[in-house]
Amino acid sequence: MDTQKHISSAFDQDLTILNDSLQQLGQLACQQLEGAIDGLATQNEAALDKVIKGDAALDQLEADIHEKAIEVIAIRSPRAKDLRHVLVALKVASILERMGDYSRNIANRTKVIMTVGNENIPGVNIGRMGQVTEQMVRDVMLSYKNRDAELALAVWRRDIEVDHMHTAFYKEVLASMSRNPNMVATGAHLLFIAKNIERIGDYATGIAEQVYFLVEGTMPEESRPKADKTSKVVGA
Repeated sequence: MDTQKHISSAFDQDLTILNDSLQQLGQLACQQLEGAIDGLATQNEAALDKVIKGDAALDQLEADIHEKAIEVIAIRSPRAKDLRHVLVALKVASILERMGDYSRNIANRTKVIMTVGNENIPGVNIGRMGQVTEQMVRDVMLSYKNRDAELALAVWRRDIEVDHMHTAFYKEVLASMSRNPNMVATGAHLLFIAKNIERIGDYATGIAEQVYFLVEGTMPEESRPKADKTSKVVGA
């Protein structure tokens, strides 16, 4: 038997297990974000509790992926491009787990808003920002599955749309807080929720960069487009 061919076949099987687990983790991350955004819109405590409790499943799956990746490195001793596959899998798993943390945070803050009262929540479309971000995550995981560098770049460039929405939302919440002191407590949590969504979008672009690196062997040459101006916004 050709020993090298046997090792290569075993590595391919290990890589398939890693990739399947990553797709499962990506699906869980999307479900958590969708649940958090829906919970914000509906103020459904049971749905929010499901998101909060569901974070443990992401943590466990990420730990399993890390354990498998370390096992592959130790046993198969992959080199060059093979090693790149394993290292990217580790990086993507960590990013997806962080996305889950942000979704849990959104759910926790929404529950606090519910105790304050939601009559002062400004009529802005934060849900749209969440939906765009969720689609970015779904698309970037598809790009990872198919090793599609062009789709990864499309996600990478789409982050600017989330940045624009985040800045607009930030301005509107600050204006509401300025007009109505009773809005301050709710508004503060809304600002953090919006930032959490924006950060998930940033993480999606981070995965996109990893996919591009995996396929092309380099990071994208162009500068990543950014349009988040919240650090320069002052109260109205």
